Formats: sequence, C-alpha cells, structure tokens
Amino acid sequence: MLVAESDHASALACRYQLLLTMGLYKPCKNAMLKGLIQAGNVILTMVEHPILYSFRRCPYAMRARLGLSVAGVTVRLREVALKHKPAALLQVSAKATVPVLVLADVEVIHESLDILLWALAQNDPAGWLSTDGQQVALMAALVAENDQAFKGHLDRYKYAGRDAIEEAHAARDQCEVFLFQLDERLRRAAYLFGERPSYVDMAILPFVRQFAHVDLAWFRTRPYNALILWLDGLLAGDLFAGIMTKYPPWQPQDPDTLWPSPLETDRRQAS
Repeated sequence: MLVAESDHASALACRYQLLLTMGLYKPCKNAMLKGLIQAGNVILTMVEHPILYSFRRCPYAMRARLGLSVAGVTVRLREVALKHKPAALLQVSAKATVPVLVLADVEVIHESLDILLWALAQNDPAGWLSTDGQQVALMAALVAENDQAFKGHLDRYKYAGRDAIEEAHAARDQCEVFLFQLDERLRRAAYLFGERPSYVDMAILPFVRQFAHVDLAWFRTRPYNALILWLDGLLAGDLFAGIMTKYPPWQPQDPDTLWPSPLETDRRQAS
C-alpha cells in the first residue's frame, strides 16, 4: 500500500472541499472521502493501481471510465459478467452494481459520478471542472435531471416489452423533453456549458448514447440536429473509443489488466 505525501493529500483535501462547496461532489457512503474532506490535511492511503469493476456497455461504467481515462488514472480493470458477479465484487459492495472503484481494502467508491469527480480531483488536464462559478448550480441540476427523471423514462422506453408499444412511446416522448433541452443549449455552443467540454457533457453522454441506440434510425430523423452533432463528435473521439475496448470477464486467477495503459495515457495527453 502506498502513502501519498502529506502536501499532496492536503491538496486533494482542498480540491474535494472545493467540489463539495461548489455542489458538484456529494459523498454518499464513502467514509474515506468524507474523512478527507472533513480533516483538511490527512495522509491519503491507496493501492498503487485502484481496482475498477466495470461492464463495458453500462452507461454508468462508461461515465466512470471517461473520468479515469482523461485523468490518466491507471486502474486494474475487472470486467464483470452481470449474470455471474464475482465474489470479490460482492465482498466490497453490498449493492454489487457497476462501476465500483476500490482504492484500498476499506476505501470504496460506489457511484459513477463520485468516481468521475474523484478522478478529476486527482488530475483534470482537460479542464472538465473549469467554470466561471455562475453556472455551477445549473451544471449540477442538469446532471441530476439526467440521472433521475431522464434515466427513469429511458429505462421504461428501452426495456418495454413487445406488447407495451404505447407505454414505450410515451416514455420516449418524456425522454425527448430532456433531449430538446440539451439541443437548445447545444445550438448556442459546441458543448453543454460553453465551447469546451465539461464534466457535465461526459456525465450525460453515455445516457444519450443509450437512448439513441434503442432505435438509431428513428433517432437520426429527429429535429435535434445540434444534439446529434454533439453526440457524433464525442463518440468519434479517441477518448470514447479508448474506454470501449472489449475485455473478457475477469476471473480471480487472471493477471491484472492495467487500464488505460500508461503509454496510451501519455500518447493522448501529448496530442
């Protein structure tokens, strides 16, 4: 187990405190992160490479991987077969849903947004947390709307049975209320909060992708052209391609899969 320098730990504590003050980071059941925020100057303990339990197609896991990848945080990636969850995952997470990031034996982050923001607190080379301060509440509110109302409607649309066409279409209509809201923003700027991407774009991207792929041909006929352009651009980038590499389900006897590789991180950050 590695121990970070005290000045680095203090800097991280300040960063978390800033995120908490901005309303962007709300620790849930993570005692380590709560203690780090409250103490202000602590020794941060973590394994050399945290363990990430992930599932390639899960939008929440995509969100977490986007943050870890852009921050250059190398993890031991453990791809999970959802029908056969490994005992190691069940031991560290009672809810046993992906993503889960294990920093040390008793230090676990269970929520995708928490993992994204934790990664950016380590390193934010793309400036995803940069803001003028006036839109902080709007940024947090948009992510919350995505995670709550929009995701609920999306699940009812995506997972409706064959005999529930009317219910599926009603849920799809509710989804579009949010999508048109995003499109209105994107008609004014290249990204949701300006001319450069923020953590909000990356937090929402996987869920818009999931909606689009329910019926991609229909989606492309819809009159939110700015949203479609935004989606296509982000999906075509190296960052997204890099988080979608396929890996076989992890088995306890498998060697560690380090992801993203340090060479890949250096190549992307240099470009």
